[in-house]
This record gives sequence, C-alpha cells and structure tokens, in this order.
Amino acid sequence: MTDNTTQPTQISTNELQARLQKAENIRARDGVVWKDKYDRTHRIVDARELADGTHVRLAGRVTALRWLGKLMFGRIYDIDGEIQFSMSREELGEEQYKFMKSNVDLGDFIGIDGELYHTTAGELTVRVAKYEILSKALRPLPEKFHGLTDMETRYRQRYLDIIANEDTRRTMKMRFQMLRLIREYLNNNGFIEVETPIMQVVASGAAARPFVTHHNALDADFYLRIAPELFLKQTIAAGFDRVYELGKNFRNEGMDAMHLQEFTMLEWYVAYWNYRDNIKFSWDMIQKLLMDLRGTLQIEYQGTKLDFSKYEEIDYTARMNELLGVDILEFSDTDALKQQLVAQKMFSADELEPLKSVPAIVDYVFKHKIREQIIQPTIVYNYPAYLIPLARRNDADNRRIDIFQLIVCGAELIKAYSELVDPIVQRNAFEEQARNKAAGDDEAFDLDEDFLRAMEHGMPPISGLGLGIDRFFSIIADAPTLRDVILFPIMK
Repeated sequence: MTDNTTQPTQISTNELQARLQKAENIRARDGVVWKDKYDRTHRIVDARELADGTHVRLAGRVTALRWLGKLMFGRIYDIDGEIQFSMSREELGEEQYKFMKSNVDLGDFIGIDGELYHTTAGELTVRVAKYEILSKALRPLPEKFHGLTDMETRYRQRYLDIIANEDTRRTMKMRFQMLRLIREYLNNNGFIEVETPIMQVVASGAAARPFVTHHNALDADFYLRIAPELFLKQTIAAGFDRVYELGKNFRNEGMDAMHLQEFTMLEWYVAYWNYRDNIKFSWDMIQKLLMDLRGTLQIEYQGTKLDFSKYEEIDYTARMNELLGVDILEFSDTDALKQQLVAQKMFSADELEPLKSVPAIVDYVFKHKIREQIIQPTIVYNYPAYLIPLARRNDADNRRIDIFQLIVCGAELIKAYSELVDPIVQRNAFEEQARNKAAGDDEAFDLDEDFLRAMEHGMPPISGLGLGIDRFFSIIADAPTLRDVILFPIMK
C-alpha cells in the first residue's frame, strides 16, 4: 500500500473542479487555454550559460511556486533542467500578479519573458516582466518532496517518473545518447543502417517462440520478427559490405528482470569478416561507449564491480565436457541425455521434462550451471553445431561452430558468429530444426526457402553480431531490471 503522494492518478473531485474553473478563467481572459505555440529565445540549459542582464524568453512546466506577499519565486522544468524565476506585484502590475497567483498550478506550462540575474543566495533567476499561460494541467504532479516511488505508477506513467525523478531522467537521456553513439560509431566505420520487415512469413533467426498476427488484406498469418538476421544476410548478398539495424524484436516468452517480450536489438553483418574480427570490433565499441557514457572502464552493477578493461575466454565445449564428464559433441539421444543428468543429480526429471531436443537440454544446462556463475566480462566460444543452425561449421571439426558470446553478470549481451553461407549445410540444418520442432521444441527454427534461395545465388564470407540494447544498457546504467531502462515498458 502506498500513500497519496505516490498516487498522482488519484485526484479529488474538488481539485479537478478547481482546476477546470481556472481553465475557464484563462479562457475568459485569453480566449484560448491550451495555446498553439510560444516563441522561445533559448532552452533552459542554454539560458543557464548566459550573463546576468541577458533578455530571455523561456518556457516549461511549473514545478515550484512560493508566494511571499508582493513577491513570488517559482521554477520551470524541461528535460534538460530547471531554472528559477521571480515575479513582483510592483513590476507585473496588480492584475497580472493576482491572476498568476489565482490560476497557475504546479504542472501548468508557462512562458516567461524577462532578464537573468542572480539572487543574494547566488541562484540564477529570471526576473519576469511578462508571462503567458500556455497549457493548463488538470491533474496534479507527484508531491515533489517525496518524489514518485510507487513502481506501478512509475512504469505505467513514465512521463511522471521522468518529471519527478532525476535518476530516471538521467537514465533515459543516457540511453538515447548511447543509441546515437552506436550509430555514429558504426557509420564512421563504413556501416549502412538498413530496415528489414517486422512482419515475417517465417519465424527464424533465433531459437524463440514467436508472436503470431493476422494480415487481413492477404488473409494470412505472419510472425512478428524474432530476429532480422535472414534479411540482413540477404542484404549482404545484394552487395552491401557492412549493414546494421537497430530495431525491435518480439519473442513470446517469459518475463523477468532480464527478459521482455518486446526488446531493442542491434544486429550488424560484415562481408569478409569472421567471428574473431567481430570480437575485436565489438569489444572496441563497448569500451568506447563506456568511456563516453561513464568515463571509466571500471563500473559497478548492483553492488558488483565490473572491469571492462579486459575479458576472459571460456571454451564452451571443453567446459561443458568437464561438467558432464562426456563429449557433448556426440549427444544425439534426448532421453539418454535427460537420464544422465538426472543420474548425476544435476537436475530433476520434472525440470527437464519440458525440454524436447538435445539443443534445448544442452542450452538449459549451460545457462543454469555455467552462465549464471560468469560475472566479469567473458568471451565464450566453441559451441556445438546443433545449437545454432545459422552459424558456420568449423573447418577442422564440423561438429563445432565459429561463434562467441559476451557474458556479463550471468547475462548474454552479445552473440556473434561466422555465418553459414553453404546452402547445402544450411538446408540440412534447417531440416534438423524441423525434426526438433516436430518433436515438441517450439523454439526450433522454421525452414525459410526464400533465404535458402538467396544463399544458393551465392553469399560472400560473412560475420554477424547481435547485441541486446536493453540488457547491455541496464548494466551501463546500473539498473536492476530492463523496465528501468525502457521508456514505456509493457505492463499487464
């Protein structure tokens, strides 16, 4: 249960009626309550850099009002900051001063016209000669002294959270700054940003359960994309050497602190690279982002100190072989693998029952017995080929694939590999996925004939990479859940 200061959506009938009456008072005086524009000379953040005596016209939301008889002080806010303003009855005139006092509330938008000065307390202030009421707020803001603390309200009414909480405001601005920096980094390195379909005929590109939607005009079902991979690789086949897409993916799976059904993904593909090229390039980008956003490669995430000045490396197959005491590259029998894990008392039969294929089981073991223990930045490489049907088989041993993941604090931040461009092997891998799906693995890939046709026309060597923006940024911003770094998260 929360007190009324954390429930800004609750408004008494009396308060609503009072604000509606004030709106009518404004209409009677100005003719219009919600104005169509206001000509500013500066943004608040820019005005704060100007000298005393400079004339400014500023606008923003009223966040504080303090009336001291013939003098008042207030504050207006925009996304980049606040500034104090003052009004005096002597300078404004009795009528204007009284109208402001009687009809302007916290949350209203006003425009102020005056000159800058510093008060005796040393605070930069606008001495208002004229003001204009731009928009009337019919609901109050959260109580400023307590802030907005109710999590349900913070997520559902993010605009109030941003107004009331400096930490949220800083986090959201940093997120959008990061997206800009990513684009700049890729663009400066010869990449082209492209767009691929969100509604797709085939759900492929990742092991995930898709959302299904119906296209009325075509009378056909489509999937919301779980990954843009297949289309981006076709873009490389068309002749673009370096492409990327920053966009939304959708996976119809469970929700927790590090998983949401709608999330932002960065994927890029480069002709003539292999996965080792991607390790170096992506690590350089991550270090640059950290320096630009945090000013250091040593950061803290939820009480854990992380060092991004270096990374460790783990051989996936070797570590899993050590854990299980057998060669995981030889696994083929789902039931036998489950029996072995139960006999080793690693998992119960009930835990393993929903898993319908060897890839699903192996992935489950890795996530619960190895990945969870990885805290510092770690490159995990050398995976079994059956885990990822779109990755290139290793030349020395086709049971393995040329892949790496970057894992931090038990979470996958990056997955990248040398891409499979052999259409014969690719068809066989898709057919194996189809068998897994028939056996009950609803995260198995679908066979995509259009993609195979493009591959049969020829593709160069390619390496691609996917980076989960929300998860990566939650670590940069030291946020406990993905909802804390998403502007408008999905809510039930």
